[in-house]
Amino acid sequence: MLTVYGVYKSRASRLYWLLEELGVPFEKVPVIQARKVPDPLSADAPLNTRSPSFLAVNPMAQIPSIDDDGLVLSESLAILLYLARKHGGPLAPADLSEEGRMLHWLFWGGTTLEPLTVQVTQGDERGAWESEEGQEKLAALGKTMKTPLAVFEAHLAAHGHVAGGRFTVADLGLAEIVRYVQGHPRLLADFPRVRDWLDRCQSRPAFKAMWEKRNAE
Repeated sequence: MLTVYGVYKSRASRLYWLLEELGVPFEKVPVIQARKVPDPLSADAPLNTRSPSFLAVNPMAQIPSIDDDGLVLSESLAILLYLARKHGGPLAPADLSEEGRMLHWLFWGGTTLEPLTVQVTQGDERGAWESEEGQEKLAALGKTMKTPLAVFEAHLAAHGHVAGGRFTVADLGLAEIVRYVQGHPRLLADFPRVRDWLDRCQSRPAFKAMWEKRNAE
């Protein structure tokens, strides 16, 4: 049995979306982020990323992690590709060439784009953008994002999807990265193809099912 550690309101959402797409049964262990707990090590603290039982799974104290019949993995984008390849179907790479393209874009997303977009969503959590100074910082982040988003815009203009001419696990992973800025439309205003692609990704029944469960959490 596959076990997923992490709540829906975390990077684990991308795993839960994929599992909705694949129809794979799993057990959810609702580990929450330690930053959301006043005293994460107190005796009555909910299971969180600093709980000793979770640190035994992932010493890096990050969610999500999985245990797939004894195979323990962390790093959400790697888990996505692993699960897609294991269970096959159109979301998985059809051949080595497609896998290379998916790796390229998933690594790009994780190293180039997500370090920027995650700052936006974390700022949302803190209310960081409500002041004039906050708006200036948000605008600066948007300016930094323009180059990678322009690269992705051009790729989508040529191909429509991340790889393989169809929705794949690579689209899913990048859609969850771009989603972090979706609440600030001006950050995507210059990238109509990115917006259209994100709408298409989020129109999928599996995303909607995941999102409903996320909102209910």
